Amino acid sequence: MSSAPPPGWYRDPSYPLTERWWDGATWTDHRRQPDALVPQAAPPEPPDGRAPRRAGVIALLTAGAVLVVAVVTGVVVLGHHGDGAAQAEPSATASAPAPASDVSPPAAAPSATGDPTVVLDDLNGITFPVPKGWVRAENVAEDDVVLTTPGVYDCPGDPGFCRRGRVLSRTATSAPGASPESIAEGDIADAAHEEYDRDLIGNRPYGGVTSHRLLASGQVAVAGRAGYFVRWRVNTAKGPGGCVESLAFPSSAGSQTPVVVRFAFDAGPDGPPLSDMDRITEGIRPVGDAAASGGVGSSIGPGH
Repeated sequence: MSSAPPPGWYRDPSYPLTERWWDGATWTDHRRQPDALVPQAAPPEPPDGRAPRRAGVIALLTAGAVLVVAVVTGVVVLGHHGDGAAQAEPSATASAPAPASDVSPPAAAPSATGDPTVVLDDLNGITFPVPKGWVRAENVAEDDVVLTTPGVYDCPGDPGFCRRGRVLSRTATSAPGASPESIAEGDIADAAHEEYDRDLIGNRPYGGVTSHRLLASGQVAVAGRAGYFVRWRVNTAKGPGGCVESLAFPSSAGSQTPVVVRFAFDAGPDGPPLSDMDRITEGIRPVGDAAASGGVGSSIGPGH
């Protein structure tokens, strides 16, 4: 009897310059870029499945060919046994550096609660509604994605799989005392770049951003706190383009460090309606406070 290797980060067989999380039985879609790549034994063979948007997916057939060549040349050693499991050593590389923007991803992915209509962001002390046409984020590369539209499609630009809509929640790392307005205005260009120009490994799923225009901006109440949003329409070289929004507001948890929520919606009839940005904003709540409300034009509580 042999057993599968323990959960851990291993070299991604479908893209050797990244690492991928093995949960002890199957590959997940969580990937990262190590600071330095070190020689190591090859990981287990990946299960069938498709990676999400921004993962820079390579066809499983190519991954299988890479493994076969590696075995023949002796570069890697796969310990296959009767049950089909492979033995590998976990990588000791560090996590990828933070993206070049004024926000940083949370330490852990937002988690589901007992309520199927709510997603919990423990780090920032808020919850998100799961409106009709949306699902909790699963099988996505970034830990800070809280909501997605269901399913994927072939990106119109570089090979990969894209999603029609995504919502991300991050802790802002701007200078102390920065206002929600300055944070949102400073984040929107990064949001457009990361969502519609280049992905985590440098591919251009939409052929790159060609232009943008301001759709709306202004104050907004989020869970009874004063926030600010900036919304752009982004045109891309390929595909319908999309709309991005950066929403900044003080967290209700701990030191009230500002939170940045990003929205990325594909344009066109297949993309989610822009009204969903407002619906989701209005449904954001502090953890444990179902009564708080928000949204454009909503009142802001005293002292906030």
